[in-house]
Amino acid sequence: MDIAGDIKRTFKEGSVLTRLIYINIGVFLLLKIIGVFFYLSGQSLPVYQWLSVPSVTEVLAQRPWTPITYMFLHQGFIHLFFNMIGLYWFGQLFLYHFEGGKLLGVYIMGGLWGAFLYVIAYNLLPVFSSTNGLLLGASASIFAVLVAIAFYDPNREIHLFFIGRFPLKYVAAFYVLLSVIGISSTNPGGNIAHLGGAFWGWFYIYQLRKGKDMGAGLVNLVNKIGGFFGGLFKHKSKMKVTYRKPPRDDHEYNRQKHQQQDEINRILDKIAKSGYESLTKKEKELLFKQGKK
Repeated sequence: MDIAGDIKRTFKEGSVLTRLIYINIGVFLLLKIIGVFFYLSGQSLPVYQWLSVPSVTEVLAQRPWTPITYMFLHQGFIHLFFNMIGLYWFGQLFLYHFEGGKLLGVYIMGGLWGAFLYVIAYNLLPVFSSTNGLLLGASASIFAVLVAIAFYDPNREIHLFFIGRFPLKYVAAFYVLLSVIGISSTNPGGNIAHLGGAFWGWFYIYQLRKGKDMGAGLVNLVNKIGGFFGGLFKHKSKMKVTYRKPPRDDHEYNRQKHQQQDEINRILDKIAKSGYESLTKKEKELLFKQGKK
């Protein structure tokens, strides 16, 4: 079994959602393996402190990379497991309407807004005046994805285990309310970060409906960096030029035309339900070619 080859192939050919999940899991496993060697040598592993967002602005200025690295960092397996389950569920719903680039933009910008609100709260609110903290985890980014898709498609129903079907808007509202209540609990910083991510998810869709993709610039930057390091997030087109033989008879010709018309009808239905912006690049190209005929 070529496990490493399978992982490499699925990462390369997978969606942005697949790659985000792989990176989160990969970082977790790598740090845990490194931690074993530190443990056996009788030393502690300081890398979590260097990759988490510090609440002290002076320390943050010395570690400017942490608002990015923290959103891929998990210290416990349970924390990682539930975050990845949430990212998969809500990410799939998001990709039903939008392409992967928008998911990447919402994930990263949601994480950045979570870190921003966290640092602001810890430095301005009196309750945190004598408290220093560290922020890590993908929760703020996941909240951004959840609120974004709930704001865009609020009445879509999802099935909750042991409870039943609920509209997505109520699920998002419940988690946001839970985070507000949780600020006075044992994890105030994390819950504040959740609200920062939730704000970005709402703001992103609000601006997108006006025709402004607020995450496009960041996604282009990430793709350029990814291209330099081997196409980390840039999803290469799987389209290739082929030379098809003409239909052998009228039955084959009609079958091909019927399939093509079904695809066009599906795209038109998607536009009627979710708007032109919900189309993928491939769907837009197909619609454009059809319009030129």
